[in-house]
Amino acid sequence: MKKLYVSNKDESVRMFKSDFLEMFTKVHWSVPLIIYIPVIAYFIYQSVLFPEVTLANGIGLFFVGLFTWTVTEYFMHRYVFHFTPHGKFMEWVHFTFHGVHHDYPNDSNRLVMPPAMSVPLAFGFYFLFKTFLGVQLVAPFFVGLVFGYVCYDMMHYALHHANFSGKYWNELKAHHLKHHFKDPESGFGVSSKLWDIALRSDFKHNKKSTSKVSKAIEREQVQA
Repeated sequence: MKKLYVSNKDESVRMFKSDFLEMFTKVHWSVPLIIYIPVIAYFIYQSVLFPEVTLANGIGLFFVGLFTWTVTEYFMHRYVFHFTPHGKFMEWVHFTFHGVHHDYPNDSNRLVMPPAMSVPLAFGFYFLFKTFLGVQLVAPFFVGLVFGYVCYDMMHYALHHANFSGKYWNELKAHHLKHHFKDPESGFGVSSKLWDIALRSDFKHNKKSTSKVSKAIEREQVQA
């Protein structure tokens, strides 16, 4: 994927001529919380109801679901959002899915996943894993998976629009900003650097890249 960065401001570009379609491309950061916190609560309730779900395997399946999300996040970002488009139509698809975020990375209305994408994916993942785990054990697993997704969306928004004081959060923010400002073919993890490190897609740290990202963070803090 070519370096597409254009704007460091909270601005964007119109994607559709139709006002109806354009509406679905802009999402307030709170929307995933409104949609998925009730989903998490429902499946926690289901987990408690099923006798097959004990405290031990319920907690275990929750963390398996959370771990599965980290894998999903990394591979979707690396291989789905950053696929190489061929032809005008696929270039448009690529731009619609993720290219626009690299052109306008601080657009506050396009930092969390639109429900038009996340809801079908949630249904797909639920029925996929229910096939393997069954209706009882998939409940705590799905809690972990959806919780991981919600954390990812909130963290993605925060990495672009929040100022952090802790070392861990500033390092994670620098990691993500390097993906935008320095090398979009590295640093695919958003909520964690785990898979970038494990699969060697992290950045080669040097003074030039560190300085560039530090300046980007300083610009965001001044604008905040």
